[in-house]
Amino acid sequence: MGPRTPRGTPAPVGPPPRLPSPLVEAGDERFARRGVRLVLKRDDLIHPELIGNKWRKLTPNLEAAAGRTLVTFGGAYSNHLRATAAAGRLLGRPTVGVVRGQELADRPLNPSLARCAADGMRLHFVDRSTYRHKTEPRTLAGILRATGAEDAYVVPEGGSNALAVRGCRALGEELRDEDGIDVAALACGTGGTLAGMAAGLGAGQRALGVPVLRGGFLDADTEALQRDAFGSRRGTWSLDDRFHFGGYARTTPELDAFAEDFEQRHGLPVERLYVAKMLYGLVALAEEGAFPRGTTVAAVITGAPFPAPGTGPQAASR
Repeated sequence: MGPRTPRGTPAPVGPPPRLPSPLVEAGDERFARRGVRLVLKRDDLIHPELIGNKWRKLTPNLEAAAGRTLVTFGGAYSNHLRATAAAGRLLGRPTVGVVRGQELADRPLNPSLARCAADGMRLHFVDRSTYRHKTEPRTLAGILRATGAEDAYVVPEGGSNALAVRGCRALGEELRDEDGIDVAALACGTGGTLAGMAAGLGAGQRALGVPVLRGGFLDADTEALQRDAFGSRRGTWSLDDRFHFGGYARTTPELDAFAEDFEQRHGLPVERLYVAKMLYGLVALAEEGAFPRGTTVAAVITGAPFPAPGTGPQAASR
C-alpha cells in the first residue's frame, strides 16, 4: 500500500511521505560474531521535516483537529515542537507551542525555537511549576485562555496519545511483513511509539524499548497508552532502562564516541539523545548474549540530528 494522507487532512506541501520506510542491512561484526543479524528501519527517511515517529504520531491528530489550532508542549529544544510546527506549516494548520521555562521569554530564541517560529508556531512560555501541572484541567484551561485558543485541539507533550499509538501501529505492521525479523528495538521517551509498534508486530516477534529517561515509570505508561488505544495490553514487549546515560537530554563522552564510530561504520548520522542510546544498548545486549544465535534485530531509527550535521551544535528533547 502506498503513502496515505489521513481523511480530512490536506496533502502536505513538498515531497510525500516515504512509506513503508526503508529497511536496510547493517553488517556489523559486533553482532555477526554472536550470530545476530542487524537491520535498520529507517523511519528517519519518511519525510525531510516530519521525521520518523513524528509523521506516524502527528498525522492522526491533525485529522482529529479538523482545522482547529493545535496546542502542544515541549522544552526549549523539543523535537516534538519542531515537528508540530512543521506539520502546521505543511498542512496549513495554526499551531501554538507551550514552552517550559518562563525565563526563556526574554532571551533570543535558540535554533530549535527559532525553527518553530519560522514555521509559524506561536510560542507561549510558562513557568516550570505551571508546566508540571499542565495536564490538570484548571491549569490547562488557564494556558488555553492565555494563548487565546480556548477551542484548540490539545496534543500532549511528546505527542503520545491514543491516536498517536494507533498511528504507530503501522510501524509494527511494516516490520511484521518483513521476513525473519525477531526483535524490533527503539528508543523511548513517552512510550507511544513502542505501544503502537508492539501492537502491530506479528506472532513470534517482540518489541524492545530503550528508555532515555530515568525513573522506571515507562512500563506503566506504555501499558496505559495501549489500554487507551486498544482496550488492553497488546503484543510482546519489554523495556531495558540501563542505557539512559544519566537521564533525559544527557550524553557522555563514551556515548559520543560510540555514535561517531557507528556513523563511520554505517554512514548513518546518529541522533544522540535517543537513537545513540538505543544502538549502544543493542550492542551491549548482543555482547551479553541476550539475543540467541540466528536472531534478526531491527533497530528503528526514529530521528535525525538537529541541526543537521555541520550546521551547528546538536540539541533535542521530547
